[in-house]
Amino acid sequence: MTNTWVDGGEVPGDLPDLDPICLIGEGSYGRVWLARNHTTGLLRAVKVIPLDRAGREVGSIIRLEGTASGEHPSLLRIHHVGKTSRHVFCIMDPADDVTGIPASTDPSYRPATLREKLKEGPLPPEIALRCAEQLLSGLAHLHGSGMVHRDVKPGNCLFVAGNLKLADFGLLAQADLLLSRVGTPKYMPPDRRMDERADVYAAGLLIYEMITGMPVDMFPSLDSRVGEVARNPILKALNRVALQACEENPRERFADAGKMLAALKRSPKPERRRRMTWLAIAACPVVVALGAIWWPRDQAASLHVNFITVPPESTILVDGETLRQPGGAPYTTPCTVKELAPGKHRVVFRDSQGLELNAGMVDFAITREVVATGQSPLKD
Repeated sequence: MTNTWVDGGEVPGDLPDLDPICLIGEGSYGRVWLARNHTTGLLRAVKVIPLDRAGREVGSIIRLEGTASGEHPSLLRIHHVGKTSRHVFCIMDPADDVTGIPASTDPSYRPATLREKLKEGPLPPEIALRCAEQLLSGLAHLHGSGMVHRDVKPGNCLFVAGNLKLADFGLLAQADLLLSRVGTPKYMPPDRRMDERADVYAAGLLIYEMITGMPVDMFPSLDSRVGEVARNPILKALNRVALQACEENPRERFADAGKMLAALKRSPKPERRRRMTWLAIAACPVVVALGAIWWPRDQAASLHVNFITVPPESTILVDGETLRQPGGAPYTTPCTVKELAPGKHRVVFRDSQGLELNAGMVDFAITREVVATGQSPLKD
């Protein structure tokens, strides 16, 4: 977003001890300005909400400070809440610039949000892991205090001093209430119940965006990223957690962000790579993991399914026929295959030596990732 610098236009002129510098954000309920404190000279972000629209925001901040105490390293800090004759305003830490340097009065300043970061593509694995842990840590703090955020999305994740901070608490509510279906539609779960599991669902979509760089309407396709995800243990762990977080049935999702964070931390750490060999199905047990997640019914005629094997480079047979790319070459794992027919199909993986792994019957209408392993480490 291009900054609107103070040049005689409409600006909030009644903010005590603050000089507005430029407009850096705008939403349904108010605007966010970069401002300088008269006394300290420090830069602050100031959210300004007209009085007639401030009731929900004030109620949410009261809940945040009274119930969740508000103080958590992964929640954006609110320094002060005040009121003028026309506005309610919240003074907060400003986000870094998108280049990673601190906020400044330079006209090129753009706040670093996850949405801006994702415009450059997927995050490096270690950074994606750190951001996911920080996001879930902040959400877990809210959930543990009996609150739900209800608007988890990339634009509400800011970077301050290089760390991800969950922001915008305007829709914060008590978890035990019958919650209205408010939020950002594409980050809401299919059941539209905006409780802890809805925050979990949205967090899963954010993790998907972090590791693929693709929009959420492509979920769960890994597309060109499937090979990188299959090879990198961090990305595999993040993808696995995202898949469970976004289950169609809310009872199959993580109950809250704390449990989701715990599952991510239990994931295997990167290890020294070992040579693997493919074993025939008769020689050893084959582990087949099916990641079942929700897919909108109106897209059932154009399914995307991820196929991953360890070791890689296997062809895929569906109902006895080899899956082929538009040019005629067979797909080889890892890959994302598009436009598969819904319903139950028999899936078999065949390696370069002709050995086969039978994944059994897979319903592509509900299973969007098929992972098969048949491996044995060789001694170095």
